[in-house]
This record gives sequence, C-alpha cells and structure tokens, in this order.
Amino acid sequence: MKAIVCRKYGSPDVLKYEEIEKPTAGDDEVLIRVRAASVNPLDWHLMRGRPHIFRILFGLRKPKITRPGRDVAGQVEAVGRNVTEFKPGDEVFGVCRGAFAEYACTSESALVTKPDNVTPEQAASVPVAASTALQGLRDKGRIQRGHKVLVDGASGGVGTFAVQIAKSFGAEVTAVCSTRNMDTARSIGADHVIDYTREDFTKSGQRYDLIIAANAYHSIFDYRRALSQDGIYVMAGGGWVQILQAMLLGPFLSLIGSKKMRNFMAKLNKKDLVFMKELLEAGKVVPVIDRRYPLSEVPEAIRYLEEGHARGKVVITLEYNEKQ
Repeated sequence: MKAIVCRKYGSPDVLKYEEIEKPTAGDDEVLIRVRAASVNPLDWHLMRGRPHIFRILFGLRKPKITRPGRDVAGQVEAVGRNVTEFKPGDEVFGVCRGAFAEYACTSESALVTKPDNVTPEQAASVPVAASTALQGLRDKGRIQRGHKVLVDGASGGVGTFAVQIAKSFGAEVTAVCSTRNMDTARSIGADHVIDYTREDFTKSGQRYDLIIAANAYHSIFDYRRALSQDGIYVMAGGGWVQILQAMLLGPFLSLIGSKKMRNFMAKLNKKDLVFMKELLEAGKVVPVIDRRYPLSEVPEAIRYLEEGHARGKVVITLEYNEKQ
C-alpha cells in the first residue's frame, strides 16, 4: 500500500510517499480502508521535532513515530477477533497512528460510526480539532448557557469547531479573526465578529465569561483584563511565548484573584467522539474545510498548514477506482 513515512526530523521534504506493507488488525483492532485524513499542528511538530520536548518524548535523533497522521475516516476492511462493535463495510471515523496511508489500524475504542449526513472528508476533520475545542469549552472553560464566550483564532481548525460547539451550548459567541474570514465566522453562527487587524478586543472594555484562544497571540495579562469577574481563559494553541506564559504564570494568576487562566492538551476519547457525532447528526456542527490534497501531496498540505492561514481544516483525500 502507499503511505507517507517520516524517518528523520526536518521540513516537509523529509516526508516520503512510499510503498509499504499493508497492516493487519490485532485482536482488539480495526483495519480501515482510509477515505480521508486531516492535518493537525501535531503532525508538523512531530515532523520537525520542535519544540525539543517532542524529541525527548518521541525520539532524540530521529522520530520513533514514523507514520504521521491521526485523524481518519474510512471503511472497515477487517476486524480483530475481540472486536464486537464494528464489522467489515462499516463507515467509521476516529483517531489512529499512520492515517496518511491507504490503510490504517487502530483500537476499536478509538472509532465511532460515521453519520450518514457527513462526508468522509468532513468526518476526518473532526477528531483532534473538535475534541480540543470541546474539552477547552466544556471541561476547562465550564461553559454555561448564556455565557459570553470569545473565540480567539476563530477561523482555524479548532476555532471553527469552538464557535459552533459554544453555540450548541447556548452561549453568546464573539469570533476574532482576520478580515477575509469574517464572513466564514458569521456563517458558522458567531453572534459578533471582531476583525483583529482593526480592533484589539483586549482594549475594548468588553468583558467575557470565557475566552478560548485557539491561536493565542496576546499577552496572558491582556486576556486576563478581558475576562469578567470569575471568568476563565483557556489557551488551546498559540505562540511559544503565550504557551510558556500560560504554563508558568497561569497557575499563579489563578491564585491571586477570581479569574482563572488555564492551558491544556486534549485527551482524545470515545465519549467525546460520540458527543461530536451527535452534534454532526443534528446539524449543529458543520466542519469547515479549506483545502484538499491527495495522499501524495501530504508534504504540501503540511507546508500550507504551517503558514498559519488555513480557514478551517486541511484534508487529505484518497480515491479508489472500482477495481481496487
């Protein structure tokens, strides 16, 4: 089968499109014929080995994980003997290792059935980004109906899901994005849209019950100033200065007042995949897809994502002819 392989750290040029052995499902695993995958910042962090904590965790000199790609959607090809929930032919989506390939294996617990009203491409865009948005809003942000919620970086993968998920909880949502993305933010349900090239929301005097930064670029003190009494700031992504501030200063600032400053990394689980499946089925969340690339062009897809201007998700598509 064809797959993307990464055997050393570096630019997208280190990713190779190769013929490798087709995997087989273990006792508790499902073999998926991949229809679509999607690209996440995690993919290029692992590819480059930066920041260096990734090398400590995943290989000092070369990657231990040589098969990139986490988000997957496709058709069940085969199942292990202990698998009871799925059977060959089922359409599924979820997470795995090595999604950038024609076939991939993953645990039964990492998959759910794909709703009929979404395409494989849409389903593949959901797992990592939507789980991050959901856990940031619900678990870390304690979102409630009627809350004034601001999504900073509302036009990216996590941000487009955060706007829609927040609306599904009954919040009043303000989206922060660039001029060219304002219409997209409105189309997915944002009640208010702020063009960050023209207005700095941290200086407007408006206060928010919850701020989720999908792409933080302000100082943690600026975000704190924009919170209401007892408000919560959640950093789900951003520059390394903002990440360090959230990690080092966040706990201290949370102790000296009623405002809470938090950061986290999503923990993918089946319960949240089921939750997102239900939102998809109800039409409360519609994935936003910016660009589509074939499997052989994964390096270009990651290069584009690294530029930081993707509107929604970047998806990898796999097409099969009838004889295959």
